[in-house]
Amino acid sequence: MTPGAASAPIVAATGLQREARILAGPGVAVVAGGGDHARLEAELERLAAGARGIISIGIAGALAPGLRPGDWIVADDGADPDWAARLAARLPGARRGPILGVDAMVAEAAGKAALHRETGALAVDMETHVAARVARRHSLPFAAARAISDGADRTLPPAARVGMRPDGGMDLPAVLRALARDPRQLPALIRTGIEAERGFRALLRGHRRLGPALAGPVVDLDPA
Repeated sequence: MTPGAASAPIVAATGLQREARILAGPGVAVVAGGGDHARLEAELERLAAGARGIISIGIAGALAPGLRPGDWIVADDGADPDWAARLAARLPGARRGPILGVDAMVAEAAGKAALHRETGALAVDMETHVAARVARRHSLPFAAARAISDGADRTLPPAARVGMRPDGGMDLPAVLRALARDPRQLPALIRTGIEAERGFRALLRGHRRLGPALAGPVVDLDPA
């Protein structure tokens, strides 16, 4: 075992600062991408050298019909099989399948349906592909687990699409400006917020079930 391996953290890639606050804790280094893929990759790259694994975890949009806010998806495509199995065992009702990472928000129901047909992915986010790429580059175990925040049949209103700052924080002024331009979207915005809250609550419960190291690889302390 290399010196310091026992204390090497799990690196977690997520989108929002709220997700990062839920996931932060002993043994985990969290990066909130905020949709800035270059910054996310640079931060993951910086942390990877001292890590024992990289996980993409947080909320995501559903691509597959039938998934509802709060449902869990655990990636089986390109993931470390043991880590994925532990995630699926500890997250209640988790469904196994591909999680698609993309560079831009997929907000339209039609776009979600098209991606599901083209890729077979069950869910979509903006961090998984970046985290997987860094993990491959450093030959680190990789996993992805995402709680659904919006169903495949949902189109997000314009005000919901502008609510994330590049640092992963909430851009409330941008949301209010978008709402002022078209107040008719208020019911859809409220519905989106309620459903996203189910995703956040699932993430919080899931974090408690996974434990402080997010069910990550166990360090072998016995070199023999």
